[in-house]
Amino acid sequence: MRRALVAAVCPVVAAAAFFVLGRGGDEPLRLTVAGTRYAVTVLIGEPVAGKGAVEVVLDSGDADTVVLSAVMPEMGHATPEVVAREPEPGRFLAEGGLFSMAGVWELAIRLTGPPGEEVLTVKALITGSAAEPGA
Repeated sequence: MRRALVAAVCPVVAAAAFFVLGRGGDEPLRLTVAGTRYAVTVLIGEPVAGKGAVEVVLDSGDADTVVLSAVMPEMGHATPEVVAREPEPGRFLAEGGLFSMAGVWELAIRLTGPPGEEVLTVKALITGSAAEPGA
């Protein structure tokens, strides 16, 4: 009985430590995802709530447009779509408030180009808040 309790509690404690301690809100978040038409690397320079530049770099595929939106299913939050601008070929930058609070967000990346349209999804841990000291 005691072993079962320890086995059940350990993952919960580990998850709580990850969310509380995180990997540091000042470290950039780098995520990769691939679909059937596109593969991208997502860079979130400051993964804190209220901040907002998200960079999408094409690893494969030829996209003309990239549109981002985020949802936090556990809290029922969703953001409007943000159209990313293309400062250079294959690199898209979305600026705006995609993440309104700390927590796990699902970021949807809708890519459209000659290969067709595809939506890729990644989960991002957003820590702290831009209003918090040290964030």
